[in-house]
Amino acid sequence: MNSNVARYGVILNTENYAECVAFYRDLLGLRQLFEREDDGFKLTCLEFGHGYLMVEQGGKAKNGVKSPEEGSFKLRFNVDDMEEALMEIRSWGIQAAITENTWGRTINISDPDGNRVGIRDEAGFVHQINTRC
Repeated sequence: MNSNVARYGVILNTENYAECVAFYRDLLGLRQLFEREDDGFKLTCLEFGHGYLMVEQGGKAKNGVKSPEEGSFKLRFNVDDMEEALMEIRSWGIQAAITENTWGRTINISDPDGNRVGIRDEAGFVHQINTRC
């Protein structure tokens, strides 16, 4: 099947649909490809690298960050400038800090539904790829 995969995507079902669309589109800068509403069901498709992130209604929100057991995935966004990313995140009123790890720098936040989102330094990630560790 490898040769037949034309595009990949992630579908994220949300309770706070409009807020989650704004979070991914406006804060994280994902370009909106299209939006659709059928019989009251809404979805928005955002460009996510060479794939897409489809934000849909029908999920369950949590106040605070979902544990890995409650939401077993974490969306990761690599950036060139962690300090600039931190300033942008804080400008949205989100409490966040840069964490220094042996393998790179991260910022851990959550979207309006409590889904885990990570920001990672691209240079550290490239170094990890090149050294395979």
